[in-house]
Amino acid sequence: MRTASDSKLSYQFSTAGSSMLDLVELYADRKPGNVLAKYLPALRRVDGTDSHDGLDPGFPGDWRRAARDAEFRRAQDHERDRMYFGPAVRQGKADGLRVLGQFAYYDAIVMHGDGNDPLSFRSIRKRALRTANPPAWGGHEVTYLAAFLDARVWAMKQEEAHGDTSRVGTAQRVFLRERNLDLDPPLDWKVYGDSYHIG
Repeated sequence: MRTASDSKLSYQFSTAGSSMLDLVELYADRKPGNVLAKYLPALRRVDGTDSHDGLDPGFPGDWRRAARDAEFRRAQDHERDRMYFGPAVRQGKADGLRVLGQFAYYDAIVMHGDGNDPLSFRSIRKRALRTANPPAWGGHEVTYLAAFLDARVWAMKQEEAHGDTSRVGTAQRVFLRERNLDLDPPLDWKVYGDSYHIG
């Protein structure tokens, strides 16, 4: 089961990877008796699966109610940073990458997770390392990022749900072609056919 409290969020919480359980436990620690706390036993039972057992029909509506709570939003931000943003930035800095590389890592971790399966961020990075070294290993940053994005597109095409690779082709590659490794504005890009600009 996947859900998010705001459609603008670039990440999701899922029972399949324990992220939903982690989030609801954190929210319950911070605000005991909240509207989602009653689902903790069911979330523990379905943890690691796609099952909805014990969550239907009330969980989606209660999730939306929780989304209006600033404490729940702070808990989501905390989990986002713990699971996605922090690991992406740490690995990016360790590889000697600037802002664009850290962003590419973050986007990959959000979409693919940071596990050991063949389509995870970790595996995408290993695939890129077969053809190029990151700056921290003496490689050229643009060459390495091109290899990483190639590996990322390969991984996306392995899953029907991620077949649209425009977030790489008409966004991240645009900045790479421009050699805008620090993502200095102005920025112009497209994702899924929509155009964006930061002045």
